[in-house]
Amino acid sequence: MQDQLVFVPLGGVGEIGMNFGLYGFGAPENRKWLIVDCGLTFGGPDLPGIELVMPDVRFLEDEVENIVGMVLTHAHEDHYGGVMDLWPMLECDVYASPFAAEMLKAKGKANNFGYQVPVNVVQQGATLQLGPFKVELINVAHSIPESSALYIETPAGRVLHTGDWKLDPSPVGNAPTDEKRLREIGEMDAPLALVCDSTNAVRDGVSPGEGDVAESLEKLIADAPNRVAVTIFASNVGRMISIARAAQKAGRHVVASGRAIHRTSEIARDLGLFDGIEPFLDQDAFGYLPREKVCLICTGSQGESRAAIARIARDDHPVLTLNKGDQVIFSSKAIPGNEKDVLDIQNMLINQGVKVISDKDALVHVSGHPRRDELRQLYDWLKPNVLVPVHGEAAHLEAQAELGREAGIQDILSIRNGDMAVLYPAPQRLKDEVPSGRLYLDGDILCMPEESGVRERRKLSFGGVIAISMVIDGKGQLRDAPMVELYGLPQLEDEDEDFNIVVEKAIDGVIRSMPAKKRGAIEVLGEAVRRAVRSEVNQFWGKKPIVKVFVHKV
Repeated sequence: MQDQLVFVPLGGVGEIGMNFGLYGFGAPENRKWLIVDCGLTFGGPDLPGIELVMPDVRFLEDEVENIVGMVLTHAHEDHYGGVMDLWPMLECDVYASPFAAEMLKAKGKANNFGYQVPVNVVQQGATLQLGPFKVELINVAHSIPESSALYIETPAGRVLHTGDWKLDPSPVGNAPTDEKRLREIGEMDAPLALVCDSTNAVRDGVSPGEGDVAESLEKLIADAPNRVAVTIFASNVGRMISIARAAQKAGRHVVASGRAIHRTSEIARDLGLFDGIEPFLDQDAFGYLPREKVCLICTGSQGESRAAIARIARDDHPVLTLNKGDQVIFSSKAIPGNEKDVLDIQNMLINQGVKVISDKDALVHVSGHPRRDELRQLYDWLKPNVLVPVHGEAAHLEAQAELGREAGIQDILSIRNGDMAVLYPAPQRLKDEVPSGRLYLDGDILCMPEESGVRERRKLSFGGVIAISMVIDGKGQLRDAPMVELYGLPQLEDEDEDFNIVVEKAIDGVIRSMPAKKRGAIEVLGEAVRRAVRSEVNQFWGKKPIVKVFVHKV
């Protein structure tokens, strides 16, 4: 059979975050695999106790010898955050830019991983030969340094994998998107497939530039009469540079708070990205500076409860405090699902008399992803024959697919996680071709959803637990009153009946109705008590708690 070039997403297609892409070359029974990105997403309220969620990579367990390497497009968590946890299952060389390599190294050190991931540092503009894949890293503008699109050539065909990108005429801390190289790729005769970021495909026009945000921040910081605090995504080096430049121009000292802020800024400074930026002061200097001479950069832009701005808002930070007349700028946008947490923090600050400025009030944040006119521009440069929308939920993917059809692109492959897009020689979508799913990081344990206990935790959060301990003798008689413990149920001390009485009545009813000989079978007795208690509590309360019955025979 003729060799094929295929693309298979294990994450990030049909959802925001957790990006993990596979390019395969060869016949179906003998393919070599190139991994592009290895991201994660964060557990929400629907996943109690789960900190992080990662792609299920079990498909690759039998393909480890055929993996030629992993290339990271940039160092955002949704593109590189799963490397340290998933690498032991993949055991392949990792290729990353200097900034991404240092971020990965710092992540491993901070989280005490007991192994080293083999990271090969690759400069943008360089070309790698990984098995049958020739991979060139092309600079694109994004909200983090050294973001790359990947130009991949194989004997079967070629593809441009955009990663996260935008057309920004005024990037800060990063070079502009390499228009010249993209135009050159589009002028070649051979057909080209485009695997493209869809995050902002529902939005018309062009994304504002980082330089526009820098101008807005400069004015806000200069005009503030007292302290200014700015909370940002810790990875946004360009935003840190803009804030620091604005602070220096206004005669303010920059104070940094939050481990992630310190870690990223130290890496950026070591790599020469902070030329001309004075060293940041530690948070201990905050209290000694005059109010009009301080500008704080801190973590917590997504409402994280333990981050600096949240602790300041609750007035329980050991060092930092804000007063009436101070100002907080949320130089970020709330990720879907975090809106309420962010709003709660903003309201607490407002109640303290602090002025809060968000992206609803001024141009203090811009997206790092392309809008529709930028997508059209890229199509015009590259002239792709095949378009595969990725990086987005269903609405974003379909919006880009429709845009591609309007632009006259010949083949549009609308896929989801686990589907296989055959790019060459004959473009087609193979649905559910590869097993895909999610892995949960629960504490230090990486597990399948069905192994995680999340389903039981949801039940616990809804209805609580009733634990019952009973002792019976050989004749099936109770030796003592059952012990009952209630967890998470309402306390109704002033009521004629409370839950203890309801439970005791249910147990007594089972004991009276069940023959002594049958009570001697502890499994039968335990199940009868469980059902009776759950039913009686449901009638009394309207909810069904988890009921655990322990029967001991003496």
